[in-house]
Amino acid sequence: MIFKNSSTFLSCIVFLLLPSLITSQTCQKTCGSIPIKYPFGTGPGCGDPRFQPYVICNNQQLSFKTHTACYPVISIDYNYQVMYISDPSMSTCACTQPSKGFSLDANAPFSFHDDTVFALLDCSTDSSPIYKSNGGVNSTFPMCDSQGAPVCSLLYSCQAISRLNLPISTCCVYTPVDLGPAFEMDLEKLHCSSYSALYGFSNQELNPQAWKYGVALKYKFNFNNDYPDMCASCEKSNGVCGYGGPYSSFVCNCPSGFNTTNDCFLGSSWNNSFRIVPWQTGILLINALGWFIVLVLM
Repeated sequence: MIFKNSSTFLSCIVFLLLPSLITSQTCQKTCGSIPIKYPFGTGPGCGDPRFQPYVICNNQQLSFKTHTACYPVISIDYNYQVMYISDPSMSTCACTQPSKGFSLDANAPFSFHDDTVFALLDCSTDSSPIYKSNGGVNSTFPMCDSQGAPVCSLLYSCQAISRLNLPISTCCVYTPVDLGPAFEMDLEKLHCSSYSALYGFSNQELNPQAWKYGVALKYKFNFNNDYPDMCASCEKSNGVCGYGGPYSSFVCNCPSGFNTTNDCFLGSSWNNSFRIVPWQTGILLINALGWFIVLVLM
């Protein structure tokens, strides 16, 4: 049997090499300008399955998703396991605007970092549940952090926030942040029109224009917060940690596009139970060419 044209030749080669070309989705190591490392990923099958529903990469924009909104991720500190996000709807020293608040999903593997400060702005002293009367005297006081008064006064020194034309006493600060078992700050229920969040003062505690506005969230790898050994081995082989199969078990996503159960130097693909390691690709090619020669001579 002799092949009449090149297309038949290519079809034969593709057919013979088909098992080695079975690939999975390639996990990326960056999303925009932000490096992506375990436990985060750039799509389904990448990173840790517990984190995948909450940190998503869409059109090279990394976002943190909750049941109420999506928030842009500013950066991730992998050494200290802290993710920094921003909320475009919150108020800062440069801009004041109405907001619905901020929420975390109760089952999400995140908690508020101790550096995070929430300042509730433009709160009603008459009906807000964060205020109560002062023992019959015609005055009220906030049921929040009294140490936050300097933060409030400095925020109200900003031109944008000062336009609220309200007394500083209508600002209420929470630090460390505790939003209760629902992890939800509903400004409408609290009778506050806006909030500001910050996670650092940039060594300029008296200059609110230089503060780092946003929310700092802590995360843990697992219950004991141990970095998985299999993931470390995968990354040393230039792979990306991921998961797959019906039980979302660990897989190592390799640069060539296939997944292995250990690392990219030597591993077995879980795709269709087909074993393949890097040095086998050349052998498969040689075997395929050998079969082609046999077919040509028939």
